[in-house]
Amino acid sequence: MDETLPDSAGACSAGAWGPSASTSLTAYRALRADRARWLPVALDIARSHGLDVGSPHVFSTGTNLVVGLGESLILKIFPPLLRAQFVSERGSLTQLAGRLPLPIPEIVAEGVRDGWPYLVITRLTGTLGSEAWPSLPEDQKERVLRQVGETIASVQRAPLGPLASIEPRWDAFMRAQMQGCRARHERLGLAPKFLGGLDDLLREAATGLIPMDAPPVILTGEYIPENFLLACDDGEWSLKGLFDFGDVRAGWRDYDLLGPSAFMAAGRPGRVRSLLEGFGYTKPDHALRRRLMALMLLHHASDLNSHICIEGWQQQADDLVELQELIWPG
Repeated sequence: MDETLPDSAGACSAGAWGPSASTSLTAYRALRADRARWLPVALDIARSHGLDVGSPHVFSTGTNLVVGLGESLILKIFPPLLRAQFVSERGSLTQLAGRLPLPIPEIVAEGVRDGWPYLVITRLTGTLGSEAWPSLPEDQKERVLRQVGETIASVQRAPLGPLASIEPRWDAFMRAQMQGCRARHERLGLAPKFLGGLDDLLREAATGLIPMDAPPVILTGEYIPENFLLACDDGEWSLKGLFDFGDVRAGWRDYDLLGPSAFMAAGRPGRVRSLLEGFGYTKPDHALRRRLMALMLLHHASDLNSHICIEGWQQQADDLVELQELIWPG
């Protein structure tokens, strides 16, 4: 899956990246913020593939160096210290090509410039979910969440192929997350009333609540409005595109319900029901709520204080059991 790619030669020396940006996250972030340092190299990469560089558009959000090339292509450059994201993105786009009911980017070109791997991918059309979602009527939010659930299920039906070899494996990833869970949430300021039930939940997670050896599926970990596109046709909003596969791993299927649960469902019964039914579940029972609560605390980006989009949730629940009932009402 991670075979060596040809180095892309060009007039601009990759010394423009700066050696420390290849190994230091702080230095890389400084580079990313200074487009004058990296954009000339990006455009030289594009020219080396015969691509139009007449009207580049730098995307200011995200982790990697991303520039739009005209209306139809995007160049995405990954720093060496985030090469795992390149491996996940490249492998996912290859593995999922032609297997989903909605568009995902297609790989047009790829290569490496002085150790920095990159992809040229097609640019999807539609309105970014994070822009459209807040103003959607409630019935349209339920409609879109059902489609999100259906899309997650479609991705998970695709064969893993080479993605099965992505490290860490699910059981190792989960055990590492369990070991660091309490320290993480103490550092992030989770209220003591929720920390009080954490050890019991972690014991349940380690002893069967979260399957460790069930057949793994493709997980993106990030079905959130920033990573999909919407479109409106005759007053009906629909999911029209999915992108950003840099954090893909293989593991237990319920893990991918966490993003839309936290950022979109907001504890609304109709939204929760639509998401779960689209995914293939009926209304949540205690076991499913408990498992989802554990997975939410163990997610690689978990930060309940920042991610649960239910106004005043800290005051509405007195412990983790009440919190899981609040997030996934029956």
